[in-house]
Parts: sequence; structure tokens; C-alpha cells
Amino acid sequence: MPNDDKIEAGKNPGREVPSVEQLLHDYREMLLIRRFEEKAGQLYGMGLIAGFCHLYIGQEAVVIGMQSTAKQGDSIITTYRDHGHMLASGMEANGVMAELTGRIGGYSKGKGGSMHMFSREKGFYGGHGIVGASVPLGTGLAFAHKYREDGGICYCYFGDGAANQGQVYESFNMASLWKLPIIYIIENNKYGMGTSVERASATVNLYRRGEAFGIPGVQVNGMDVLQVRAAGAEVVDYVRGGKGPYVMEMNTYRYRGHSMSDPAKYRTKEEVAKMRKESDPLDTLRAFMLERQLVDEAKLKEIDREVRAIVNESAEFAQTSPEPDPSELYTDILIDA
Repeated sequence: MPNDDKIEAGKNPGREVPSVEQLLHDYREMLLIRRFEEKAGQLYGMGLIAGFCHLYIGQEAVVIGMQSTAKQGDSIITTYRDHGHMLASGMEANGVMAELTGRIGGYSKGKGGSMHMFSREKGFYGGHGIVGASVPLGTGLAFAHKYREDGGICYCYFGDGAANQGQVYESFNMASLWKLPIIYIIENNKYGMGTSVERASATVNLYRRGEAFGIPGVQVNGMDVLQVRAAGAEVVDYVRGGKGPYVMEMNTYRYRGHSMSDPAKYRTKEEVAKMRKESDPLDTLRAFMLERQLVDEAKLKEIDREVRAIVNESAEFAQTSPEPDPSELYTDILIDA
């Protein structure tokens, strides 16, 4: 692949100032994910959410920055750490929280739970509990976009742990061979469950994992929504231009354990505190806007009140929505084709 087709890591610092409207939208959407996940953690502790629950706290800039480059008709697919992706794709907080609590008002009628909910209307195809499963499925979505000639592309998210799965490289081969319109977004949050990427991967520059298949890649500061959007916009232009797939490695960090049942003893409190203090995506954007006098504290407090009201309403809706009737066990199983 010619060098001029590649987006060099670090070439675009992403510090061009978008409109104030865009900045406030980014801040609000990241804050919505943060507050939603905090509330989900509370409900889990109260026993209202069962099973597994993987929170996205700390990684908000990745999905908000990337989804700001998406268009109507694009598709998105991700892993079991998926609540943030649902909200970023336009799914309502009420429906997402109700699904977490197993209620009929949830997006999958309470049958999918935290890891398995969908919204075809929003182009969101999961939420998948199997490590790496989003990659071959996302590749299939990209094939559908190309086959139908609908102009859409697939945003396929997976983690650093999944980057070592064999199905990932089978998918890379097919996507490159057929020049499928897909962006493989590796959310490198440093730990696959409890194992650091340095201990699990022979090569830690994950953005280079597609090179054997002729797929270019870029490494991005996934804690800065401006840098994510800037790099994402360039990659999207490349993929929409019919040049084939692209790999993006987002260097990010999760503040909580792998799941709610993980005490995260494999890392120090000092490490987490340092990331929160120096790299928090919300604090970074907040400081960016305040330093340039693009917004004042009163506006940010107003946004926080608005977001808290949405999240509190979603928790109330989730607790008052009825549980699904047992007959729902036999619905949405087969489709007449």
C-alpha cells in the first residue's frame, strides 16, 4: 500500500478547535456515559443487575470521538463492555438500563442483559460476550455494506485481549482481500481481564497487527476526544473512499475492574489515580473549553444536572418496568426468510 495512503501516528494532534456546539455535545455525551455507568454500578451493588456487568468508565472519549464521524446507515458492533457504545449510537438510556435489569422495557425485552442487546434502528449490532466475536461479525456487516452498495461502513470495536484471537486475523485477511469498508478499533485499556498487554502480547504496538495483510494502522491517544475525532475523520475518509479496512489502536484506560466482580488487585491504586489526575477524558475537555473561555462553569453545571436527571429517570424506569412474561422465552428465536 502506498505510503501516502497511510495516516501516520501522531501526525495530526487533533487540536483544531471544533465549534462550541460540538465541544459541548462531546462533553455532554461523555458525561452521560460516565454518570450512566456509575448508576449501573450502584444498581449492580443493590442486586438489581444480575450476571456480568463491564463498565466503560474512563474510556468515554473513544466511542464519542469515533461516533461523531459516523453517518446514517453505518453500523457499529462491539464487545461486552458495550453500554457506552449503545448510548453513543443514539439508544435511549431508559431502554439500556431496563435491559441491564432484565425488564421488558429493555432493548432486547430483558433477555439479553448487559452483554447482548441490539438496535437495528440505530445500526447497533451488539454487545457480544465471546472474546473477539465482534471482529468476524463486524467483517460480515462490512461485506453487507459493500454487497448492497449502500455507502455505509462498519465501526468494529474490540479490546487488547481480543487482539490475540485467531478469528481476528482470519477476518483481517478477508477484509483486506475484498477491500471491505470497516474500521477495526482496538480499545487498548492496558489489561485483558487481569493480564497486562505487555505480559499477553509478544508485540505491543497493536495498530501494526494488520500489516501482514496490507492493512494500515494508526495509534491514537484514546483519552482525548479531540485527537480521537481528528484521527477518526482521516481514517473514515480512507475507508469510505473504497481503499479497504483500517486498524486504529486507541490507547485508553478503564478505572474499574474488568467486570463488577473484579477487585483489580493486579494494579496499584496509585496507577489508577495517576491516570484519573493526568488523563481523564472529561477533565481534559473541560479544561480545554474553560482555558479558552469557550464555556463557563455555569453551563457545565447545567449539563451535569441535565445528565443526572436522565440517568436517574433511567434507573426509575428500569426498576418500575415489569419483568418479561415467560412466553418471551419463545419469541425472537426464528425468522421466516
